[in-house]
Amino acid sequence: MKNNLMTHVVAGYPSMKNCEEIVMAMAKMGVAFIEIQIPFSDPIADGPTIMHANEQALLNGVTTEDCFKLIKRLKKEIDTPILIMTYFNIPFRYGLEKFCMKAQECQVYGLIIPDIPIDEEKYENYLGNCKKYGLHAIQIISLITPEKRLKRISKVASGFVYCVSTFGTTGEREQLNPDLGSYIKKVKKYIKTPLALGFGISSKDQVSMALKYADIAVVGSKIINILNSSKKDTINELKIFLKNLIFCCTSFLIILV
Repeated sequence: MKNNLMTHVVAGYPSMKNCEEIVMAMAKMGVAFIEIQIPFSDPIADGPTIMHANEQALLNGVTTEDCFKLIKRLKKEIDTPILIMTYFNIPFRYGLEKFCMKAQECQVYGLIIPDIPIDEEKYENYLGNCKKYGLHAIQIISLITPEKRLKRISKVASGFVYCVSTFGTTGEREQLNPDLGSYIKKVKKYIKTPLALGFGISSKDQVSMALKYADIAVVGSKIINILNSSKKDTINELKIFLKNLIFCCTSFLIILV
């Protein structure tokens, strides 16, 4: 049995030690994937909650190298697939091939980089470097991605494709897009790779709704809001929340190749 939940944290938030404890707790709870964000000063796809976490992590002095060290420590303890999420300026400044090689050394499953479209491949060789170092280059699509582009993405899709569930940035929402069904139906017409659905998913009911259409439900901002609002045992509160979600999203999944 495997659940379909992917969780998101920002490396170094609230602190590097806390972040490590949080990821360990997520892994022990049995989430399917953990997305670790390398903090960046201008996270354009993120709403206020994750943006604040990025800002605080940077104020804490977190570097890209610190993030790799964190993941390396975690992978010595857990088997849960870890993805790195960040913005392209980070691997570009670090050196893209060096970044991918380092990610491979840390046993990273894949990269989620929203601002590196496939159109840039001939200039940046992003997909090429991911393939060379055994990383899944997770493609991202939105509600307005045209069919022509879906066809192009289908040819390079690896691991899974991340579908943005709504317009705008990340953050909790009271309701998910009522047109998710038609949106995902259009996507599945062209893309046969498993689909993850994220942005705005923050409750048991929303996870259940997301998994009617997609293979993976992604929860991020809600987790950070729990960390921010917790007054006593943060890890225990997080475990209770995750247990509630995992209970409703357990199914057989065969996507880890």
